[in-house]
Amino acid sequence: MKITSIAVYQVDLPLREGNYAWSEGKSVSVFDSTVVRIETDAGVSGHGEVCPLGPVYLPAYAAGVRTGVAEIAPALIGDDPTELAKLNRKMDYLLKGHPYVKSALDVACWDILGQAAGLPICTLLGGRYGEDFTLYRAISQRPAAEMAENVAMYRGEGYRRFQLKVGGDPNEDILRICEAAEMLEPGDKLIADANTGWLKHEALRVVNAVRDVDVYIEQPCPSYDDCLAVRERTTLPFILDEVIDSVDMIVRCAADRAADVVNLKISKLGGLTKTRQARDLCVSLGLGMTIEDSWGGDIVTAAIAHLAHSTPTEHLFSSTDFNSYVTKSIAEGAPQRNNGRLAASNEPGLGVKPKLDVLGKPVAIYGK
Repeated sequence: MKITSIAVYQVDLPLREGNYAWSEGKSVSVFDSTVVRIETDAGVSGHGEVCPLGPVYLPAYAAGVRTGVAEIAPALIGDDPTELAKLNRKMDYLLKGHPYVKSALDVACWDILGQAAGLPICTLLGGRYGEDFTLYRAISQRPAAEMAENVAMYRGEGYRRFQLKVGGDPNEDILRICEAAEMLEPGDKLIADANTGWLKHEALRVVNAVRDVDVYIEQPCPSYDDCLAVRERTTLPFILDEVIDSVDMIVRCAADRAADVVNLKISKLGGLTKTRQARDLCVSLGLGMTIEDSWGGDIVTAAIAHLAHSTPTEHLFSSTDFNSYVTKSIAEGAPQRNNGRLAASNEPGLGVKPKLDVLGKPVAIYGK
């Protein structure tokens, strides 16, 4: 099988809540997502999607996806999309770094492999654990009382994991955590996600103030070393996210006992191929995981679902359903939340069919 063409689409994904806000006053109201369609000489086509959380979250931005694909895509024409390790090595040779650029291309090739094999990607990634898996809901940064109300609202929709966006003024963040915690019921989990927004001394104030609250602390500071310093001075369970960008960092994290859970974002690591490697390493090291991505629509959600559903249940701390956050559906067959839980498709590949009328005309085509 050979790749004959790669088409690139740009689509805006408006938010249901109108705005998503996190640390340091950062916010987004419409997400700029990129979808790639890879066609082959066997008549099988695959799709992938990547959607950075704006340009101010990770070292990634929406226009950079499309510019990066322009560097890589022409050289992939004629290659076998089912040879995923070989394909990833070639992409890394063609473009140093920029893993998010390669993510959609890698996912699209997994979609092709699944269809060619007649199996869902979940099966190819190791097998399906259980009927479904649990989701978290991100609670956009607002005044404390409003965030607590949103926890209660989403709990009514079936969610049992709540990721509070903190990382602002420590006094307000302490209130946010305490008021949200009052909304919880037995079995719920609360995560205070600072998204690198605190200085070390601010993080220490917060963790000391909420030491008697049942809450996880996620990525309090920008640097690994500062996060580790906070971790060493609290008994609260700890999650690392933004600094977990390679298998090397996972090994370091485990050696330092720097976290109990790590957040694996598919595009941050470069696609399903590399995130599966990271996932399997975490299982071997006994780390819990949140399996997700930076953002996205139906295609990203489908990729997340396959990786999460093929993760051993005891190691899967949580996952997410980004397609329920946005107002626009871009694919049929995407997994849909049911009482705070999600399941990967049983259809071959990703199990989705993009809505080409929604995606519109490609912004670029390589090959053919």
